[in-house]
Amino acid sequence: MGRRQDLAEGGGRSAGARAEAPAGAVAQRFAERIAEAEERLLSPLAARSYPARRSRAEDDCSLRTPFQRDRDRIVHSKAFRRLVHKTQVFIAPAGDHYRTRMTHTLEVTAISRTVARALRLNEDLTEAIGVGHDIGHPPFAHIGEEVLDACLRERFGERYHFHHNEHSLRVLEHLERDGAGLNLTEQVRDGIIGHSSRAPLPATLEGRIVRIIDRVAYINHDIDDALRAGILSEADLPAEPIAILGTSGSERIDALVHDMVEHSERAGDIVQGQRAGQAMAALRAFMFERVYHGPVVTGERARIERVLRRLFAHYVEHPEQIGARWGDPPRESAELAQAVIDYVAGMTDRFCIATFEELEIPRAFARQP
Repeated sequence: MGRRQDLAEGGGRSAGARAEAPAGAVAQRFAERIAEAEERLLSPLAARSYPARRSRAEDDCSLRTPFQRDRDRIVHSKAFRRLVHKTQVFIAPAGDHYRTRMTHTLEVTAISRTVARALRLNEDLTEAIGVGHDIGHPPFAHIGEEVLDACLRERFGERYHFHHNEHSLRVLEHLERDGAGLNLTEQVRDGIIGHSSRAPLPATLEGRIVRIIDRVAYINHDIDDALRAGILSEADLPAEPIAILGTSGSERIDALVHDMVEHSERAGDIVQGQRAGQAMAALRAFMFERVYHGPVVTGERARIERVLRRLFAHYVEHPEQIGARWGDPPRESAELAQAVIDYVAGMTDRFCIATFEELEIPRAFARQP
């Protein structure tokens, strides 16, 4: 029953059409066939799709590997859909072609899967980690993350903190499906929480791919967006790393992927060559100095901080307004802190601004719909 019901959840043919199909000839051998193929085709270092290691045991899907199923659960989640309205770097950009947190996620996933395939690692696991790695980002990108972290520490004490990688796992495992969570596999959970440099290395090579490619992607697409915005010109880019990696974003990504694949194959781990790794680090340092901590982005910081601090303080003082969505109003500090963070961090940029305006602007002057 569990397997047939799982297929029905995905839509597709009607029950009558399924009844006319052969009696599960493909489904009966799917897991066995995938396991056999992985033993033939994948590297000995690759994660295997079976058996699924989940916190709560459940029947496998009869036409998807456990990691494919995790990917689908994440992609169909409400939190994933909200990424399209969350900032990558530039706050509410005027143009239509700037990256959002959603497009960043898709770019990281696509590049990571290329690396996994080249190294004969598990592409499905890599993809599932990729689509889930930034689910926990709050509104307004890393500025939002820093502000919420500061709010928590100031109001509730130094033992509290907000890190987006940890919150990504919380969203997927404890908030989605009205609190039931997605029951993801152990390897996907490990890769999501381990994608940040502040966390220990992921246990799987697939998770380590996403950890490095996250930087490869954001450094290069953020350069592209900064050039489009006129914050940088081609002449501003540091000459030496550009000479090593290439003059365009696609050339640099291609160079870094080829470098990673060749050095990782020899090392039996996910690594970069010294020359390419140093060039990428130099570009990252340049971007922090000129863009991420530069006047255009940081010029918005005071406004963002005002918005998020106002919302945080409001819901700390009025937890019953969260309780309308989350159940009984929280009373204890730890419960209150978590409830407020869950609510505010889950907001998109535009919902965050709209909520702030509702609190701050007299209704007579409120923006008309």
